Amino acid sequence: MSHRQSLAACHALLSLVLCCTQAAAAPPTSAAVAMPRDPPAQDTYRGRKIAQTMHYQGAPWLIRESREREEQCATLLATLKVKGGDTVCDLGCGNGFYSLKLARRVGDQGVILAVDIQQEMLGLLRARAESENIHNIRPILASVVDPGLPSGQIDLVLLVDVYHEFSHPAAMLQAIHCSLKPTGRVALVEFRQEDPQVPIKPLHKMSKAQIMKEFPPAGFKLVGQFDGLPWQHVMLFARADSPLTEVQASPWPTEISP
Repeated sequence: MSHRQSLAACHALLSLVLCCTQAAAAPPTSAAVAMPRDPPAQDTYRGRKIAQTMHYQGAPWLIRESREREEQCATLLATLKVKGGDTVCDLGCGNGFYSLKLARRVGDQGVILAVDIQQEMLGLLRARAESENIHNIRPILASVVDPGLPSGQIDLVLLVDVYHEFSHPAAMLQAIHCSLKPTGRVALVEFRQEDPQVPIKPLHKMSKAQIMKEFPPAGFKLVGQFDGLPWQHVMLFARADSPLTEVQASPWPTEISP
């Protein structure tokens, strides 16, 4: 090889090394570092139109002064039979109206997993818990398809007026199912669609018939129900393989066709 050929080969090798070095040092493209996004929201599920999620700016409504009188929240809590040491998930916790109450019921040996998809709601919850010196609440920022719950550890998942807003109900029901202990329960609380006297927009109500269209196909069985609240259904579900006894859904006295 001539001196000129050798020099040309050296330049070519240097160019190749430089190109590879620059490629390795270059920042990754936006496509390479893009975080996975939530899938598009569903419009309907099993014949039901899905409602829009309540924005965090509406959070004061959750702690309105009239809520106890309108919904008899203390009666609901008594119905749930939460015990000291329980692990309870308040799914769709908002600013913590029920999370704080449940935290006192489970005591220092229990824990409340407070789950929401809005970081702002969790911030409001943290502030309220701190002001009331409550330390057994664990806030969890969820996605619309994953509540971020541990597998097989939950005694009770509480869903108060939130399930009808889930943009991906099937995915969330699957995740809830996986999170339950064998004797774990899901307490579904929804404004009664069958009752025109309940002063809530129809899109934010559910009938017992619709609830039973959605939960049993997802691997749940009905193990309890309570019809004593002024505005809301309370339906308790467990895993289909749970040792808890299955019951039949009782129709609401004034049930009407959807």
